[in-house]
Amino acid sequence: PKQTLEAGVQVDADAIPAELKEALAKELKTDLSPANAPLMNDPATAVKLIEANAVIGFVPVHADGTRGGAMKLPPAGTDKVGVSCALCHTITDKSVFDLPSGGSVGKRLDGRAGLNLNVGKLLATCANTRVFYTIVHADLGKGNTVARKASSKPLTADSTEADFDAYFTDKELFPVGAFDDTPDGNGNPVIIPAFFRQDLAAPYGSNGQLPKLDDFNNQVFSILFDQTMLATPEGLEFLKANAGAAGEKLHAEYTKILRQTGVTGFPYVKAQKKGKVGDPDALLAHRVDDQKLLDLSAYLASLPAPKGAAIEPKLVAQGRAIFTANCTNCHNVDQSLPVPPLIIDLKTMWPAYKPVTVAERQAPMTPIQNSPGIFDDKMIVVDASPGGGIRGTALPLLLDLARRTVFLHDGSVTGGLDELLDSKRGKSAPHPFYIGEKERAAVVGFLRSLDIGEPAGARK
Repeated sequence: PKQTLEAGVQVDADAIPAELKEALAKELKTDLSPANAPLMNDPATAVKLIEANAVIGFVPVHADGTRGGAMKLPPAGTDKVGVSCALCHTITDKSVFDLPSGGSVGKRLDGRAGLNLNVGKLLATCANTRVFYTIVHADLGKGNTVARKASSKPLTADSTEADFDAYFTDKELFPVGAFDDTPDGNGNPVIIPAFFRQDLAAPYGSNGQLPKLDDFNNQVFSILFDQTMLATPEGLEFLKANAGAAGEKLHAEYTKILRQTGVTGFPYVKAQKKGKVGDPDALLAHRVDDQKLLDLSAYLASLPAPKGAAIEPKLVAQGRAIFTANCTNCHNVDQSLPVPPLIIDLKTMWPAYKPVTVAERQAPMTPIQNSPGIFDDKMIVVDASPGGGIRGTALPLLLDLARRTVFLHDGSVTGGLDELLDSKRGKSAPHPFYIGEKERAAVVGFLRSLDIGEPAGARK
């Protein structure tokens, strides 16, 4: 449990078994050392918490397909622990415990981004980290793969478990609060977004590839949560269509790793064949149960957005006026309205964008392109171009900003809203839309105050 909290995972206080609750509460008031907190340093405690569904986002899955309850862990059984959306998109109110720069224990708050979640560390903890080959800086040939830092060497099917663990625990390659949600062989993690009030968002994904939330959720379940779908014939067809020879090599290397590490019985996702590969509603020609997708979409739409920060009303009113005069070509002032369903092209978002064609693709797809720097890495292969759309970024919800210190989808701005709006970043930087030094504090205050209701100070 201590290591779990250190990785930024959240614990639902209401789900902690009664026989553990009092003892853990006492231990959480100590220094968490083995001497003072034996339960917090015992893997058996973590198992009990997972079995009770108290470790948010961790789901025990039994060999017979049922979920929850006592697990038969290897080598005694074949039970597994999976993850749910809540791992990345739920936090707690910290009412019981808060580990600085880590996780917390309290009542769960669904839809909030796990800003301290160290996904890379969690993946490196797995017994077979090599199976995450599709989301690393893979060896797909010169010009066909990228990583977040120049010194990174691509991993291959012959790289060791230690090599993969080192990749995922390198915070430059896999930053805290980010996850690589594009299994394309490029090392391109993006910051974890909020998932409340998704009825106000669209199109979906930071690249705006999918216009419907149901289709986006299907992609998450049928590809991202079960990347072995890419090892199927439909997966090969999809990778070839999207990345050509590089996609074929990714498939070959990935399936080689699965064979070498004894992964069998895949794919694991329960989905029905539907349509043809590349269709927006079933990118790999598989779709999970429609009712589950509709239920999930309805739940995400129902989740209330958090209240904005309490900011001095006069400052908020000043910031609102400046924001209205400078930022409404893209963003709403009233956050209760749906986000404009636009994709802003990369050249507008990033004046330094100078793409070089890596490979051609069949129309209506645009060519695979790469530019120096990391801001376009999410869009090299996976972008809106499968339907002939713009290569760019979708607009975000301007909500729950008071908690964030890292901005832009690639997490390249780490100094908060003040840095994002500071012209010192330069005219060629991503999102080069700046506010003067004297006015910036007011705009930052306004943005931090935003919620679904009328922002404080907006009305006289």
